[in-house]
Amino acid sequence: MTTDLSLVLMPQTPADQAAIDKLDERTFGPGRFARSAYRLREGREPDFTLSFVARVGTLLVGANRMTRIACGPIEALLLGPLTVEPAFRSGGIGEALVLKSLEAAKEAGHELVLLVGDEPYYTRMGFRKVPMGHLTFIGPVDPDRLLYCELREGALERARGRVGRL
Repeated sequence: MTTDLSLVLMPQTPADQAAIDKLDERTFGPGRFARSAYRLREGREPDFTLSFVARVGTLLVGANRMTRIACGPIEALLLGPLTVEPAFRSGGIGEALVLKSLEAAKEAGHELVLLVGDEPYYTRMGFRKVPMGHLTFIGPVDPDRLLYCELREGALERARGRVGRL
């Protein structure tokens, strides 16, 4: 008997939320609620057309979320959290989820994606550090961890100012 347990990426649905919440809790713990990026997303639905889950068989092993935000005078997207089940890390699942979301966002006509994360990890997916003083996040954020990916050239230049809710 053979079993195909290949990785499948699919759009997130509201029915996935309980499993994603448990995964986020295991991965990030209760401190996640105090983070500025979490506060920006709090109480808001992700854009389900741009947010994905990763499954191996029926097991949810990863998820990412894209939320619409205001970034200065333009609309942008906030990527995160990106969560991968610890036993499945280092297998490319996180990168596959991010690239899938970036591709979907670009196809949908979005111009800019922000995230708060580790530059060495996200650089290989096209993210760069936001220049100092270019954007003001809604809460305390280490400026070295505020990253952007332009889906349309020049989007960051037009996004000067405050990052907040739409």
